[in-house]
Amino acid sequence: MGTTQQALEQALQALAPSHIELLNESYMHSVPPGSESHFKAILVSDQFNGLNAVKRHQAVYRVLGPLMQKIHALALHTYTDEEWQARQQAPASPNCLGGSKADG
Repeated sequence: MGTTQQALEQALQALAPSHIELLNESYMHSVPPGSESHFKAILVSDQFNGLNAVKRHQAVYRVLGPLMQKIHALALHTYTDEEWQARQQAPASPNCLGGSKADG
């Protein structure tokens, strides 16, 4: 059985991305070492042409389906090829401000 990250990456292929980065950012949060709970996805796809941010995110959630139940957070950065060519990078992720249940 593969990892959650591998399952997410495989599911995201349904969007035919020309560029994909799926970063496990769990280490930035109050979770046990080796966790796969917080991800940042940078996706570039022609399928996002003509869609606003909400519609793009809905498309991602649709292809991930039940996999969304396996993770706590997913930061989405979705671009068309033209937008990505102009930008070439996604914003940096903020530091975690929350605690964990273990903090009591």
